[in-house]
Amino acid sequence: MQVSEILRVKGSTLYTVGPETMLSDAVITMADNDIGSVVVMEKGELLGIVTFREVMRVLANRQVEHRDGPTPPVAEISVREVMNSAPSIATPSMDVNDLRRAMIESHQRYFPVMDGATLLGVISFHDVARAVLEEQSFENRMLKAYIRDWPSEG
Repeated sequence: MQVSEILRVKGSTLYTVGPETMLSDAVITMADNDIGSVVVMEKGELLGIVTFREVMRVLANRQVEHRDGPTPPVAEISVREVMNSAPSIATPSMDVNDLRRAMIESHQRYFPVMDGATLLGVISFHDVARAVLEEQSFENRMLKAYIRDWPSEG
């Protein structure tokens, strides 16, 4: 199975923000749409990705910094300041097993899918798990049907 097949089933809705978007607005977008990431784009170019991991990192760092003095309000933090500016990416022709391996090795749960310079979507670890489960369920049903219909020797 290829990444393009997962994208086809998942749909083509993209959630993007600009680099100067306030982090609080990006978090609202993620919460309102029940998604774990937004892609940071500028003039049609992928600049990075913000996931809840980056948000949690900011909040944890602020807690540590707060002990040493005042910190700026979260509303004043831009996406550019916290985004992962070098995310691993997937291609449409990438094999799902290669994507799973890359996700595990990079500790990155969300991969932008790029066809050259064009963003096609974002694949999450959840999307991959669902696709693999559905593929295995289908194969199981086919094998059981094959075994059930096996001619008996009499």
